[in-house]
Amino acid sequence: MSTPRFYCPHPLSPGAHIDLPGNAAVHASRALRMQAGDQAILFNGDGHNYLSEFTSMSKNSVHATILSAAPAETESPLNITLAQAISSGDRMDFTIQKAVEMGVRAIQPIASRRSVIKLSGERAEKRREHWQNVVISACEQSGRATVPLVAMPISLAEWLSQKPDAGTFITLAPGSERVLTDLAPPAGDICFLIGAEGGFTDEEIELAANHGFTTVRMGKRILRTETAALAALAAMQILWGDFGH
Repeated sequence: MSTPRFYCPHPLSPGAHIDLPGNAAVHASRALRMQAGDQAILFNGDGHNYLSEFTSMSKNSVHATILSAAPAETESPLNITLAQAISSGDRMDFTIQKAVEMGVRAIQPIASRRSVIKLSGERAEKRREHWQNVVISACEQSGRATVPLVAMPISLAEWLSQKPDAGTFITLAPGSERVLTDLAPPAGDICFLIGAEGGFTDEEIELAANHGFTTVRMGKRILRTETAALAALAAMQILWGDFGH
């Protein structure tokens, strides 16, 4: 059985005595039925794993002592920002969860023409917090110790006007003449833009192209938004990342 991992957003260092956050404490004590003397790995997003021992426990609190620290060494060599048009139902959660497992470094929710879910104000912040918790859970499961940031939702046009610097900009379009293997291996960061249900409109694809995005297709079939994102990320990791190592 692998050692349980818990996100702990506090400064961590060997010898420190810390209290696990509420959700992590409840999961350790109630769901996993861990006891004093058991060991776990804590991480706070700084890229290190902190081996810790639980010193005392109750149903709602866990106290631990950090024994040692080591680099996690689980990050992909590809620095990918996923700009994902907001999809409905559980699709967005699923896409974010699996994209984190695939190694993306940052996630930008996009309000596109065909996004069914419309977010603004307090509702947008609550949804962003929910997605950030999905990211944290995915990091706990996958062994990552660097936590990708989920940005606030933003319109496609606004994001394109301030998109991050990158060496490669990719978006999917079923009618494109290119596939991923036609592209040169990225020399720097990657920005990867994905549409919601129904994809981007022709006008949105043209807008992205005017901002430097190269369109590629994923085979001859039309993929759902959550399938397209993950299939493309997996292909990138095989071609350029660490899936082949």
